[in-house]
Amino acid sequence: MEVKLADRHAENTRLLREYKNGDEEAAEKLIRMNYGLVTGIAAGFRGRGVEQEDLVQIGSIGMLKAIRSFDLSLGTAFSTYAVPLITGEIRKFLRDDGIIKVSRTKKRDGARLLKERERFVGENMREPRLDELAAACGMTPEDAAVALEAASPVRSLSEPVSDDELTLENVIPQRDDRLERTVDRIALREAIGKLPPLWRKIVFLRYFKDYSQQQTADALGLSQVKISREEKKIFSKMREDLIS
Repeated sequence: MEVKLADRHAENTRLLREYKNGDEEAAEKLIRMNYGLVTGIAAGFRGRGVEQEDLVQIGSIGMLKAIRSFDLSLGTAFSTYAVPLITGEIRKFLRDDGIIKVSRTKKRDGARLLKERERFVGENMREPRLDELAAACGMTPEDAAVALEAASPVRSLSEPVSDDELTLENVIPQRDDRLERTVDRIALREAIGKLPPLWRKIVFLRYFKDYSQQQTADALGLSQVKISREEKKIFSKMREDLIS
């Protein structure tokens, strides 16, 4: 059953609070719950010569950065905060391969969203959530996210963001080892999920149940030599998937 927007907002807040309190699994839950937002934004960059799956993975890195740097005390909706980091990560990746071309329609939609945002803040004295802004302009949150990013200029890291000359470079989050581990776990889980059934069983028994090769062979009705050979194939396949 689809989670209502208000419930999703509350659940995002709860999981963010748990992550800030040291629960690393909360970050993975947040990514899964907001996966539709990441895939929707990634879909807006189709046709750039990059596989959709790769764009989603890159967008997920932006989502992780948003999780790490989000400030619960500001009262801003997490989805609204995460959008520029997700789209920014994808745009940064695409800029490495060439100039990003943004359609005029997206730019017009972005300008309309920004105008609606000003009206909303003036009337409600708070920042609108992404879904509120999108609904007011008759768009999906995913389309609104792409349009907002299209309307945003590329900014220099040395650009001041306050009167005391604080720059973007000063406020961009630095590396977080917990998030690096989270990314690694997600990538590893995806790689294991792509393995044939027999290989998944071998990985589970050897590295989750801590069975020896002989114990694994006995459990699966195979020889120890067979398990050893299959492990080498598994390592080769997973190394290929994780590096590519």
